[in-house]
Amino acid sequence: MHVIAFMGSPRKDGNTSLLLQEAIRGVKEGGHEVVTYHLARMKIRPCQNCGGCDKTGVCIIEGDEMPAVYAALRDAARVILASPIFFAGLSAQSKAMVDRCQAFWCEKYLLNRPLPEGPEGRKGLFITVGGMKTGKGVECGGATATAFFRTLSIPVHASLGYRGVDARGAIREHPTALQEAFEAGRELVRV
Repeated sequence: MHVIAFMGSPRKDGNTSLLLQEAIRGVKEGGHEVVTYHLARMKIRPCQNCGGCDKTGVCIIEGDEMPAVYAALRDAARVILASPIFFAGLSAQSKAMVDRCQAFWCEKYLLNRPLPEGPEGRKGLFITVGGMKTGKGVECGGATATAFFRTLSIPVHASLGYRGVDARGAIREHPTALQEAFEAGRELVRV
């Protein structure tokens, strides 16, 4: 089973990273490997809403690393999106990648060519953490994640969202978060 993960935090070894590491550990315990894309280290230009993909489903932006992301998303049976919440939304790195999936949106909704389900089906996992104590950031980020997953013909995804966690490594003090991320990773690869 092809499993990919997107690390959307620019902070090395921060809360998002710790949660994603646990989810990946759960996937690996289930006998699967994970290819992780560290979005902050990648060159991904933002969507220009130019309409270039409207008739073909192919993004016309060249010279960055999105072609590899597109190929991975086409082949993946399981997709993990992990992002911190910044100003009530996904990180800029995560959002740039998600927005470039407009090409998949065009392919699915304008051209009636959704990504195939594949033999194992397609499932997703959204992991987010942020310092806001209210649920607004998690809700807004979750709405974006839902649109992302549905565009990729992922009809089912689990979500883990943690609020009021801001300092680097503070997620370790949460009583259940790391175990929940591990369990979510294991559950993701159950068929």
